[in-house]
Amino acid sequence: MPIKMVIIVRTDIEMGKGKTAAQVAHAAVSLVVDILKKGKDSWREWLEEWLSEGQPKIVVKVNSLEELLKRSKLAQDYNLPTVVIQDAGKTQLEPGTITCVGIGPAPSEIIDKITGDLKLL
Repeated sequence: MPIKMVIIVRTDIEMGKGKTAAQVAHAAVSLVVDILKKGKDSWREWLEEWLSEGQPKIVVKVNSLEELLKRSKLAQDYNLPTVVIQDAGKTQLEPGTITCVGIGPAPSEIIDKITGDLKLL
């Protein structure tokens, strides 16, 4: 069963390419750290498989905070590793701005139910 991580990025806020890349990296790292610190056994198994498969990551986009939070809630409802990234506000954004959501690593077939209709960033 293929395992992947998906990062959903908001496009309704002004972020430069570097800022966007940093936010996506925050999401990926935070997901892994959360699983290692407090993850369920199934999440740890998915993480190990994901690491052995080359760590596939997909970055997709949404046009609003509401859409981002809706997808985050769906991922939580499916009991998937999920992280909401808020910016510290030191450069381009106001402190606390929600920039992206990370989901996974988890089975692709489950994540696709939540993000499969979204376009690549």
